[in-house]
Amino acid sequence: MAYFLQQLASALPIAALYALLAFGYSIAFSVTRRADLTYGALFGFSGQIFLLFSDFAWNRLWLVLPLALALGAVMALAYTFGAGLLIGRSVMRRLATNSANTVVVASLGVALVLMELSRLAAETRSLWLPPFLNTPVILWPDPQFPVTLTLIQLANTLLMVALVIGGQVFLARSAWGRSWRAVSDDAGAAALCGVDGRRVFIAAYAFSALLAAIAGILATAYYGTMDFGAGIVFGVKVLVIAAIGGQTAPLLAALGAAAMGLGETLWSAYGPMLWRDFAIFSFLVLLLVLTRKEQFQP
Repeated sequence: MAYFLQQLASALPIAALYALLAFGYSIAFSVTRRADLTYGALFGFSGQIFLLFSDFAWNRLWLVLPLALALGAVMALAYTFGAGLLIGRSVMRRLATNSANTVVVASLGVALVLMELSRLAAETRSLWLPPFLNTPVILWPDPQFPVTLTLIQLANTLLMVALVIGGQVFLARSAWGRSWRAVSDDAGAAALCGVDGRRVFIAAYAFSALLAAIAGILATAYYGTMDFGAGIVFGVKVLVIAAIGGQTAPLLAALGAAAMGLGETLWSAYGPMLWRDFAIFSFLVLLLVLTRKEQFQP
C-alpha cells in the first residue's frame, strides 16, 4: 500500500507539468487550429536558456546560487516570451490560414532553429544545476516505507496547479478571455462584432509561450538539466496529450494530460520500462481514433 501511495505522490510533479503544458498549448491551438510543434520547442528552449544564464551568473559573475538561478529564470522568461511573440506574429499568424501541412513544416523548422541556437550557445555542453530544495517532506509516516516528496517537487506541483487554475479563471472571467473564446469559435463572426482577431491571435500565442517558458524553468530546476532534443520530443508529446481532453478546451486538455502523467508513472512502477512509451502512445492513438472529432479547419 505504501509503495502504491509513493507512486501516486511521485506522479504529482509530472502530472502537473503535463497539465500546464497541455493547458498552454490548447490556448494557442484554439486560435490556430493547426498541429504545432513550436510549443514543445519553446519549452525546451526556456530550460536551456535558464541553464546557460545560471551557469554564466555562477561561474562568471560569481553570484550566489539563489541570485544565479533568479537571473537565469528572468532571462529564460524574456528570451522565450520574445521568441514566442516573434514566432506568433511573423510566422504562425501568416501561415495559420493556409494548409495544416504548412504550419507543421514551419513549426518543425522553428523547433530545429531554437534547438540549434541553444546548442551552439552552450557549445554542445550538457550543463547541470546543483541540487537544491531536495529536503524530503514526509506525507505518510510509515515506519517501514515512508511516503515522501522533496520540497522542489511540492513547490513545482503547487505552482503549476496554481497557474492552470489562475489561467482558467482569467480565460473565463476577463474581457480578453471572452475575445479569445469568440475568435476560437468563429474568427469571422468575431470580426463582425468588432473583435480584432489579429491581436487576439498574437496575444494567445504569447500567453502560450509564457506558460511554456515557466514550465521549462520549473522542469529544469527539478531535473537539473534540459536536453537539446527535448523540444522536439515534448513538441510531439504535448501535441498528443493535449488531444486527450480536447485541444480547444484548455482545462479539459490539462486534466487529460494529468491523467496521462499518472498513467505513465504507474506504468514505470509496475510495468516494463522498455515498453512504457510504446504502450502509452499506442493507447493514446487508439483513444484518439475511437473518439475522433474534426478540430482542424479545412
